[in-house]
Amino acid sequence: RRLVVQDEQRLGTMSATMMKQSAPARAARFGKASSLPRPAMAKAMARRSLVVKAEAVKPVVIGLAADSGCGKSTFMRRMTSIFGGAPKPPAGGNPDSNTLISDMTTVICLDDYHCLDRNGRKEKGVTALAPEAQNFELMYQQVKAMKEGKSVDKPIYNHVTGLLDPAEKIEAPKILVIEGLHPFYDQRVRDLLDFKIYLDISDDIKFAWKIQRDMAERGHSLDSIKKSIEARKPDFDAYIDPQKKDADVIIQVLPTQLVPDTEGKFLRVRMIQKEGKKLFDPVHLFDEGSTISWIPCGRKLTCSFPGIKLAYGPDTWYGEEVSILEMDGQFDKLEELIYVESHLSNTSAKFYGEITQQMLKNSSFPGSNNGTGLFQTIVGLKVREVYERITAKEVVPV
Repeated sequence: RRLVVQDEQRLGTMSATMMKQSAPARAARFGKASSLPRPAMAKAMARRSLVVKAEAVKPVVIGLAADSGCGKSTFMRRMTSIFGGAPKPPAGGNPDSNTLISDMTTVICLDDYHCLDRNGRKEKGVTALAPEAQNFELMYQQVKAMKEGKSVDKPIYNHVTGLLDPAEKIEAPKILVIEGLHPFYDQRVRDLLDFKIYLDISDDIKFAWKIQRDMAERGHSLDSIKKSIEARKPDFDAYIDPQKKDADVIIQVLPTQLVPDTEGKFLRVRMIQKEGKKLFDPVHLFDEGSTISWIPCGRKLTCSFPGIKLAYGPDTWYGEEVSILEMDGQFDKLEELIYVESHLSNTSAKFYGEITQQMLKNSSFPGSNNGTGLFQTIVGLKVREVYERITAKEVVPV
């Protein structure tokens, strides 16, 4: 690409010089005057410029699927921090925008493609998870346009008012992340995705997280949250949960198996990684393909009760071969995570300790002392690797 652009620059300089010279001078310099008329020459140069534009790198598109209240926002913050810049809403736009833009990434919330606002769903007796409440045609057209490098006027779903606000202009980024309930539901949209991630949270854990978020951040009452969860469950089972079979990586959050825990204080987290993907190499613990159970607590890793247990091994997921890396429990000193990191391979880290560095940088985020933060960070590094493999451009660690 560098050679092509430099060639075009030289061509532009030569063209400018030629226009200043007389016809005899041009003939003397190049042997004879061009046989092309000036309009034809202009068209030829325009075609040359189009070749350069055609080689421009198109955006890489990442899909993140999960139910409401399952940690999508935290995952987005971890992932975008790997690429640099603090994610912010579009400058000068709607303060209630769901879009987050940073140095290389733009994160779009698929709630913006609801075709029914809160009142409309109530009138029709459907939930926000129902396909008939989504504008999949517009979702497909706009994701396709941005993948082609075009800007779009994207609608905004206002989570405060429950209404559809006027559209906002979004430019095509280097990395486009679409996150929400239905990124893999429509096959046309699914086919546009370069890498697909699903956050699979068990019902008990999901309930605890959703109460914490919706009561603290959105002002919902406990009773309204319980009713919302009960009303959404059939549609979640029918339309959202089945999408996890199409993901390249699934982060599954379950209650611990180390001790009885009815409050969800300790988590068992599994990273399910599909094998045989062109853009993705699964992480493994010790020996690739082996079945391993490891309790690392001791002199090099401080663990209070109930400790930590890691596991790794091959398995199947909806009939496909996968590798599963698991962490149950939590660690006390984040800086000691480097001991675990040193036993992991194919992490896509660019230097020894990068995972631990990222975890320390985002230590205030939920899940920073257990497998949710660890595996979200690793998947963020995998997204970076996917971008580099597709574009052949290196991302400098930040």
